[in-house]
This record gives sequence, structure tokens and C-alpha cells, in this order.
Amino acid sequence: MAKKVLILNQDYSPLTICSVQKAFILVYLSKAEMVADAKDYLLRSVTSTYPMPSIIRLFKYVHLPYKGVMLSRQNIFKRDSGRCQYCSTTEDLTLDHVLPKSRGGKSTWDNLVTACKRCNSKKGDYTPQEASMPLAQSPYKPSFIVFLRDFSGHIEEDWKPYLAKKVKMY
Repeated sequence: MAKKVLILNQDYSPLTICSVQKAFILVYLSKAEMVADAKDYLLRSVTSTYPMPSIIRLFKYVHLPYKGVMLSRQNIFKRDSGRCQYCSTTEDLTLDHVLPKSRGGKSTWDNLVTACKRCNSKKGDYTPQEASMPLAQSPYKPSFIVFLRDFSGHIEEDWKPYLAKKVKMY
């Protein structure tokens, strides 16, 4: 079952995305309520039929001190849409430091981009300006809500009102 479910916190702010199985268990154990069901889908057991959840809301508020997107190779690739930021190819991808590590560049969201091996070698120990290789987009750190909305794969239509809301960051 490849469908996913949006989990909302008690205040209806988006928390995460999970499997249908996990969402159903949370609802079944009365830890969450179903806000919306997946139209035209049902969950069946031997003796019963249940609506398949699309959005659930937790009954207890979950306080997350820091809702951020973890810096990882896969998340950089997702942010950059799986394309080299120099030539737009989708083949043979790796990571490139905009300001090379040898010149003090750090491994941060603002300094890492997706690059193919060919462009990464061509750029070498230079900045994009010095190598005359402009970036398709400047690197940035995606917010949690933007990451959920834009980089989590298929977004269901009924999730959009919840993912468009601003999330309080403490």
C-alpha cells in the first residue's frame, strides 16, 4: 500500500507524513481522529470495512523543540529536484560545495548543491563565478513546512489547506 497520510498536531499544524497502516493504528487506538478519508479507498479485515485515512489529527499536542529538515545527501537532491545545478542533467549526481572545502567552505544547506560528476570536476577548486558556471538556483535551507509540501513526493489535494498554513517556530 503506497498511499501516505498527513499527520496533524492537536492544533492542526502539519507534523509529518506516515503510512496508512501507522495512521490507522493511531486512530484505532484512539490516539488520533480522522480528519479526512481517502475517497474511493477502504481498508478491509475479515469481518469489517473501514475508511482509509488521508489526514489524521493527534489528540495530544506533540511539542517539537526544533522542526527542521535534516541536512543529508538525499535531502539536497530533493531540494534541487534531482538535477545538476550547473547543466541540469539527472545522470551521475554527486554533491558540490559552492565555496570549496579547501577554501573554507562548510557542509551546510547554503553551500551544498547537486552537481553531476562532470560539472563537479570541471568546477574543481573554484567558485561558480570563477569557473564561469552559474548556478540554476541559489542553495537554501528549506523550512519544514516547505519540505513537507514540496519535496515529499505526491501531495494529496485535501492536504493542501493544512500545508499552506504558517507554522509557529519557537
